Amino acid sequence: MFRQEKDLLGYLDVPASAYYGVQTQRALDNFQLTGVPLYHFPKLILGLAMVKKAAALANAELGHLPAAKKDAIVLACDRIIAGEFHDHFVVDMIQGGAGTSTNMNANEVIANIALEHLGHAKGAYGQLHPNNDVNLSQSTNDAYPTAIRVGLQLSHAELVDSLAALRDAFGAKAGEFKDIIKMGRTQLQDAVPMTLGQEFGAFATTLGEDIERIEGLYDLLREVNLGGTAIGTGINADPRYGALATAHLSDICGHPMRLAKDLIEATSDMGAFVLFSGMTKRLAVKLSKICNDLRLLSSGPRTGFGEINLPAQQPGSSIMPGKVNPVIPEAVNQVAYQVIGNDLAITLAAEAGQLQLNVMEPLIAYKILESMRLLRRAMDMLRERCVVGISANVERCEALVNQSIGLITALNPHIGYDNATRIAKEALVTGKGVLELVREEGLLDEALLAEILKPANMVRPRI
Repeated sequence: MFRQEKDLLGYLDVPASAYYGVQTQRALDNFQLTGVPLYHFPKLILGLAMVKKAAALANAELGHLPAAKKDAIVLACDRIIAGEFHDHFVVDMIQGGAGTSTNMNANEVIANIALEHLGHAKGAYGQLHPNNDVNLSQSTNDAYPTAIRVGLQLSHAELVDSLAALRDAFGAKAGEFKDIIKMGRTQLQDAVPMTLGQEFGAFATTLGEDIERIEGLYDLLREVNLGGTAIGTGINADPRYGALATAHLSDICGHPMRLAKDLIEATSDMGAFVLFSGMTKRLAVKLSKICNDLRLLSSGPRTGFGEINLPAQQPGSSIMPGKVNPVIPEAVNQVAYQVIGNDLAITLAAEAGQLQLNVMEPLIAYKILESMRLLRRAMDMLRERCVVGISANVERCEALVNQSIGLITALNPHIGYDNATRIAKEALVTGKGVLELVREEGLLDEALLAEILKPANMVRPRI
């Protein structure tokens, strides 16, 4: 069953049950690219509904929208904010037209929900119109980027919560492993002793650093160009509308959104998205480095480092019985590469803006939202299926310390650099241990040697 709707290009059939309309249908026909529709990102849909609700309240307050239409639009937006009708936001995330298809998808769905509330059929736009009423005082060029920013604000807590939980999981392991001595390594070569707790504590610290930085970048994304309409000049909008709509939007979304001082600049500038994307890339790089370390530290189990055990999640080979792979860190590595690639796509899209508008904003929105979703899921997976179940091979860690040439660094202040270099070289040639050679030559008495080799004295500064 279909209904016919008309736009600039003529008549088109729209499914009778659809709450979207003719312009959404054209976008569905035109853009079959990613297979990822708007409803895959619920926070963006909430952002769209919140912007439209704020606009309706501001327009009604200024006397430009009748109360009955305002009430119907607000009711429709509230139902969308409550989670209804998301499956009618169907446009592909990548689209031409600078987001017009997304904006019209929202306008049409809201209009048709409102029409049914008022007792009219879907598509009876003479009673309440997607453009004249739902889109009143707006353009795609201010409503759409504002909705993206609201969607990002609404996503903030989820990302930070996942990051904080992962940091805390590493922190808990740092406490658990605080007394386990092991060798630190630089350039994949033996360096000096440390504790496994210090190693895991560093993972916790590096992730914790990004929590505050992410919050700071979210503040940049609170600046909106609402009321700038087409290019920032505010054509077809009441001069009081922008500030009033932004105030309503802050109340609706629960975040302190603020109106840009220069709406023309704000309409074309994608700088805040570039900065935020760079932050997601930074986090991805850190996660990937940590996962590289986890894979190295758990390598083996007999012929690698073998200092820690990752919890087994699945058989590792179709041909090698008994093999178990570090599949969780491997998956996080791949997520990190995708996020890094997304950052490049966002950078290029931001650079491609021309004159008063950046038409590549749909790609920017898609890739930022995708990066946030991937990072959140990856961090939850890494914490739940890997980090909390990691155990230490204490004897293996201690044995590698005792066998390591790196022990000579701890003895260097006591026997001198020349002696230390000679002992290290002889140990490498003969296969003897550093301590064995030091004892053979009588370079240090046992009491001093025991004091030097106390774990507490090797893993932190001392007088």
